[in-house]
Amino acid sequence: MNQHQLSIEARFRPEILERILRVVRHRGFQVCAMNMASGASAENINIEMTVASQRSVDLLSKQLSKLMDVACVQIQQQTTQQIRA
Repeated sequence: MNQHQLSIEARFRPEILERILRVVRHRGFQVCAMNMASGASAENINIEMTVASQRSVDLLSKQLSKLMDVACVQIQQQTTQQIRA
């Protein structure tokens, strides 16, 4: 299973985290790690997220970019990791 690290910059809204997680789940990705912090201004947040899937991360990135209040999505790195059942 491939792991991908994403960096997401968004405008802070109470529902933005739920919207992002819904898209991640609907696109068939599993969240492995996540960190959220306030951005340069109090209106923005930065989310660092590690997700895993056999699917292409490019599609997920494009879908997240389409969300209202998401300003930027960057793919940081990709690693391959064996996950034991």
